[in-house]
Amino acid sequence: MTVDLLITNAIIVNADSTIEGHIAVSGGRIAALYDSATSAELLPAAARTLDAAGRTVIPGGVDSHAHVEQVTGAYKSLDTYETASIAALWGGTTTIMDFGIPADLSETPLAAAENKIRLAEVSRCDVALHGAVIDWDETVPAQLDRLAELGIRSVKMYTTNRGSTMANGDTIVKVMREMVRLDGLTYIHAEHDPIIVDCLAQHGINEHGVAGPVPAGRLHHTRPELAEAASVAEVLSMAEYTGAPVYFVHQTIPEAVALVQDARSRGLEAYSETCPHYLTLDEEVYASEFPESFSCCPPIRSRETVMALLERVRAGEVHTISSDHSCYDLTQKQSRSEDVRFMPHGLPGIETRMPVAFTTLVVEQGMAVQQFVELFAAAPARINTLPGKGIIAPGYDADLVIFDPEEVRTVDGTALHMGTDFSPFDGMELAGWPATVVMGGRVVLDGGEFTDPGPTGRFLNRYDTGKTAALAGKAL
Repeated sequence: MTVDLLITNAIIVNADSTIEGHIAVSGGRIAALYDSATSAELLPAAARTLDAAGRTVIPGGVDSHAHVEQVTGAYKSLDTYETASIAALWGGTTTIMDFGIPADLSETPLAAAENKIRLAEVSRCDVALHGAVIDWDETVPAQLDRLAELGIRSVKMYTTNRGSTMANGDTIVKVMREMVRLDGLTYIHAEHDPIIVDCLAQHGINEHGVAGPVPAGRLHHTRPELAEAASVAEVLSMAEYTGAPVYFVHQTIPEAVALVQDARSRGLEAYSETCPHYLTLDEEVYASEFPESFSCCPPIRSRETVMALLERVRAGEVHTISSDHSCYDLTQKQSRSEDVRFMPHGLPGIETRMPVAFTTLVVEQGMAVQQFVELFAAAPARINTLPGKGIIAPGYDADLVIFDPEEVRTVDGTALHMGTDFSPFDGMELAGWPATVVMGGRVVLDGGEFTDPGPTGRFLNRYDTGKTAALAGKAL
């Protein structure tokens, strides 16, 4: 037998095991694993051989929370699926999950998702989608049925952003009931809107008692920690009432994670996600010269909160690390930086997710690489029902990242590939940068050279779960 690719002399790390050995790839999938004791003559012939030379190999990353070509109000993110997927591959992510969020109330959830499926046809990595519902009407159940037929088994709703993406409580409860019927997952952006609206009003009042703009440097005061905790508690009550599994995106405070853990102890299927910027930066960034460069919702928290959140991550209480990638440039960020109510929020991060999280969690916090793999790839694939992803084992997709854990590079946002001109991590020295990336058996990045595979990314049907049972192979 001749295989397409043979990776030799690797430290192969899954979420539950670490071995030294070799990986054979054929037809875009992992054909076999061999331990290091296997003699060279027993290894298969290969069309191409890569010597990992003792470096670490982990599953390709699964980023379950990214926004690509998203229209929100007056702003559209600047990346395309081509640029975003290439940036993802440079960063060791081989599967991204985007959202079909209606641009306004005239666009239906189904139309928004179908548009993203069309846009994703040029993707270089695999793509899955979440739906999104803003307002309930009698057509929503049929639209959710159609989304399920398309392989979309999760729906996102926002508890804030009144007048744009916010769903009211009635809508959330009704959609949760539908997701139970469809064996799906409810994604929630949890911030308590009345608290935020009042905070914005209070911080816009000047010393003369006159309402005015709220500059970017005050963003963290307008979306307090209490707003996040209050919303998580309320949504968990809705989930418990309906019996709906629920996934909270970008949690920033330990209290929110604790609420989810308490709900899990009562038998509720609930998950916590956080993002690299909430584990690495702190609210002092809003005192910098360009605070708009760090505008995101929820905002960056205090150093004390960041350290407490890190403790929860180390303890295994956070389930995934996602980028929440939103690709605006500095011109867009600065266009309305005098008023946070009207400026675009979100940070580019699809390319830096791996090195930022690896540096913070593994290098600085001492996390085991196996636990990092769980957060980076295995859990996002498992929770979101992505068969073939997140594990290095026979039968699984040959999505692989080879890297030297000790290699350090300095972030230069202008030299990255995300379609923007800055990174919130500019100037930081980070470890965990991919040296080689294999996507579906193709070597797309090696030695600093990127080979564009063309629009070879697949749209993943997440309702096709029968494949999971067939993947009988497991890591040695």
